[in-house]
Amino acid sequence: MCKDKKANRKVITKKIFKIVGASLLSLLILFCAFTSGAYLAQENQGVKTLTQREVAYVSQVTGYDTQTAADVMPTSTDFNLYWNLWNSIKTNYVDKDKVNDNDLFYGSLKGMAASLNDPYTVFFDPKENKSFQDDLAGTFEGIGAEIGLKNDLITIISPLDGMPAAKAGLMAGDQILAINGTSTSGMAVDQAVKLIRGPKDTSVTLTIYRKGVDVNKDYKINRDTIIVKSVNTQMRADGLYVIKVSAFNDDTKGLFDQAVQDVLKKNPKGLILDLRNDPGGYLDTAVAMASEWVEKGAVVWEKFSNGNKSSYNSNGAARLTKFKTVVLINGGSASASEIVSGALRDYKKATLIGEKSFGKKLICARSKPD
Repeated sequence: MCKDKKANRKVITKKIFKIVGASLLSLLILFCAFTSGAYLAQENQGVKTLTQREVAYVSQVTGYDTQTAADVMPTSTDFNLYWNLWNSIKTNYVDKDKVNDNDLFYGSLKGMAASLNDPYTVFFDPKENKSFQDDLAGTFEGIGAEIGLKNDLITIISPLDGMPAAKAGLMAGDQILAINGTSTSGMAVDQAVKLIRGPKDTSVTLTIYRKGVDVNKDYKINRDTIIVKSVNTQMRADGLYVIKVSAFNDDTKGLFDQAVQDVLKKNPKGLILDLRNDPGGYLDTAVAMASEWVEKGAVVWEKFSNGNKSSYNSNGAARLTKFKTVVLINGGSASASEIVSGALRDYKKATLIGEKSFGKKLICARSKPD
């Protein structure tokens, strides 16, 4: 009987130890889960806070509400990998004292845009965005040339008339192989712009390949303050009125309206719209310009990834529709200038003369009459 009681006590003791052990293990698992969850929640909150704070300015450029950006992060993506790399860089990078959170964050956003392999989809940080806005305002310091990617090469789209690049002999279509000796192979456009621009009275050397020329050539160009008046006019002695549009910038719509009023006053026998080496700019300005010839209908169609289309229609001004018009284009005519020239051709409002235009693919420059 005593043996049976001792045996029963041993069994009960073992059960108690098992229950206590299981409880402790459960508590440990719960603690680990809670700790991990708290850590991940903190990291995710960090993503949300950083995202909301740092990209809010994008709404000023795009018009989209970015405050909810962190709420739509894909659940299928393991963002722990992102934060592991982030923490590894800040902890283990040889010059970790020089690591800046904003630089890491903006760099990751640039990489996100670059992953699309689309030269016209880029992310601008606030400094780059200001530089871009300065371009559209028509005032900056540099060499006065629009550059872009063509066939994966940094290419001169158009040197602006009278500016340092044009004075040095650069031409539309020139390929920039190096900037101050630094190869442009694999270089993004925004990085090339940073290297080319600089304070007035400093210089930059571009190594240029030009089709049909056997030897590459170095061009040393002195930077200057670039102030671009985007529209210039001339009433020629032969009765033709020339409107030269160098870009579709902040001042273009107002200056072009002044040109139209001057045309109506002087009543020339014909118009020449010169869009050579015009790299483009604001879409709404292009639509307004084309509307001076096109009475009604779509100036340009925008096609979205889901197959839907959106048309940008003429505003019906059509003050120049009675004038015979010739449009001059070349390989430096891009974007908005292609939209205008394409619309005027398709509506048979003008004759195009010159060379094949740049061929920017962001928005189709073809239009369809209603």
